[in-house]
Amino acid sequence: MTDVTLDAAATRLRRSPLHERHTALGAKFAPFGGWEMPLEYAGGGVLKEHTAVRTAVGVFDVSHLGKARVTGPGAAEFVNSCLSNDLGRIGPGRAQYTLCCDDATGGVVDDIIAYLHADDHVFLIPNAANTAEVVRRLRAAAPAGVTVTDEHEGYAVLAVQGPRSAELLGALGLPTGHDYMSFSGGAVAGAELTVCRTGYTGELGYELVVPAKHAVAVWDALFAAGEGFDLRACGLGARDTLRTEMGYPLHGQDLSPEITPVQARSGWAVGWDKPAFWGRDVLLAEKAAGPARTLRGLEAVDRAIPRAGMAVHVGDARVGTITSGTFSPTRKQGIALALLETDPKLADGDLVEVDIRGRRAQMRVTRPPFVQPSVR
Repeated sequence: MTDVTLDAAATRLRRSPLHERHTALGAKFAPFGGWEMPLEYAGGGVLKEHTAVRTAVGVFDVSHLGKARVTGPGAAEFVNSCLSNDLGRIGPGRAQYTLCCDDATGGVVDDIIAYLHADDHVFLIPNAANTAEVVRRLRAAAPAGVTVTDEHEGYAVLAVQGPRSAELLGALGLPTGHDYMSFSGGAVAGAELTVCRTGYTGELGYELVVPAKHAVAVWDALFAAGEGFDLRACGLGARDTLRTEMGYPLHGQDLSPEITPVQARSGWAVGWDKPAFWGRDVLLAEKAAGPARTLRGLEAVDRAIPRAGMAVHVGDARVGTITSGTFSPTRKQGIALALLETDPKLADGDLVEVDIRGRRAQMRVTRPPFVQPSVR
């Protein structure tokens, strides 16, 4: 879900409240959605950080993610009439992955995690670059009495991910026993925070939503306790390889205003039976007719690393485009997500060729995830 796309055009970058801690750890920074965020850290790099999350525990600063709050009588009902998934499927204390779609085209403006506090209170975490647009659209549609507040810089978000994440948080006295996609309150170093059983790595993990003024104290507490759990600071480079192994989409590549949830195989995040949500009519029509292209997984047969934008061929015919591609540290091979045409129909196991800088490399069509998830 989170945007880790480099934004080379950014001119005035925001910084996390933890920027000095990252600098002290020798972080290599890069622009992400208008923020200057750690790409990787000295003494490890992407491969070691990736492995830490798969085998022990890693912590990511993802404070660049957006934060917005919708409050007032009927706030949850209002959000439900706009965003794709059905908030009626969950109750207070639960979280839900959902999409903000364009009403005219059905394209994905953003993918979002919605935290349902009560009928009159929904907290949203959109992607960094899209927060202002999501807030703008919600404000424009909000009925009298419903308020949409942009709280982008009011909170830090720390993602504690990996098989030892519950042990680490438990050592700090934080709750860890709640179900996947739910949240609970807690406190560390005098800071009240929210512990969410969510993440973007496929591993057991939690995301801590912390008031920005307490971010450093919570970070320091995590690392003080983390000495006994092999805790490693992880950058957004490892976050990208981890999410690609799980087949999780990245907005701006696998999801976008030009890519619908039907094409991205994200229909599970759409409440098809709801009477209203943005893009409903066009998406129902596309679902009924069948999309012209769909998001598929590819795994390298040859020694090759696919990258976004590379062409996919069957013989002389171009049949699609790589949307996300990387080297899988777990599988030790190239993996990718690609938008492939539905005509001709390609089955799982079929071979295609990817144009990698003028050289054709064979890849096999497959269904993600590339690595067995352990989120539960």
